[in-house]
Amino acid sequence: MYSKDGENYFIVDAHVALWDARPENQRNIHGKQFIDCFYDYHRNLSPESEVWPYQEYLYQGGDRLMHDLFEVGYVDHAIFQPAYLGEFYNNGFGQTEEAFRLTEANPDKLTYNHFWDPRFGETGLKQLREDAKRFNLKGCKLYTAEWHGESRGWKLDDPWSYRYLETAQELGIKNIHIHKGPTIRPLDRDAFDVADVDKVASDFTEMNFVVEHCGLPRLEDFCWIATQEPNVHAGLAVAIPFMHTRPKYFAQIIGELLYWLDEDRIQFSSDYALWTPRWLVEMFVDFQIPEDMTEYAPLTTAQKKKILGLNAAAMYDIPVPAELQLPREEPQAVAVA
Repeated sequence: MYSKDGENYFIVDAHVALWDARPENQRNIHGKQFIDCFYDYHRNLSPESEVWPYQEYLYQGGDRLMHDLFEVGYVDHAIFQPAYLGEFYNNGFGQTEEAFRLTEANPDKLTYNHFWDPRFGETGLKQLREDAKRFNLKGCKLYTAEWHGESRGWKLDDPWSYRYLETAQELGIKNIHIHKGPTIRPLDRDAFDVADVDKVASDFTEMNFVVEHCGLPRLEDFCWIATQEPNVHAGLAVAIPFMHTRPKYFAQIIGELLYWLDEDRIQFSSDYALWTPRWLVEMFVDFQIPEDMTEYAPLTTAQKKKILGLNAAAMYDIPVPAELQLPREEPQAVAVA
């Protein structure tokens, strides 16, 4: 929980990870390129006081995550959104077993989402069924730009992708998080395009599609899709650190999202360990649209409370203490089975 000026905020960090990018886990030069790109984002968008040494950035471990999120980061609950990247890392980038062990030990604080890749065909579908049971999955993280053999990406509306979404629906997995954001070296820009979200959101109306990084740099494309598809949501990972380096750019992002989607379909994410939540929470609570940007309305405290935690809590049925809830005339804008 975060408190400021007599207001209390329930914080859900809706996009966190445990990764291992140390040299011994790098399968090839692309593993180094990937983590170096991450580190460039971290270094260039963070306040100087929040920049980690490079060696610490390669692997943080569970103890540090628990400290950074829950002891000093104000987070009440966090959701793992792993990326596998098996073509770049010997044992994968996201550390499934360590993250799941932490979740089992701290079920009140952590939710574990897993991943799938439709290019694995029937074998992958079998694995998805096993994973859904083992991890008690409510959601997943899809990485459409991930490489696999000669393939350098896939689309949500591919035939095999539909098979996986249909299976997920049968298994009760209804929160689909999709990386649709800035290009990460060496992945291909076009594989992150948001256009394929439109079709699956129309065809799977009982699912929620959380577009992580809100489609940046394709914000306009994303907003035009999301305003027509009420089960499409925006994740602020990567967008929110621009409060520090480009506050007017972030004001434009959040202003457009609030105009097209409203505050019920936007989720706070630190994208840990790209960034730590403490300074992001503090800065967002204090953030206001500059007065000269008159096309956007001022941010309200209620809007900030929804974005910082109440929206994701509703999507994942995370209990919120009564004193931290907001009175509502309408239910949260999430898909219901």
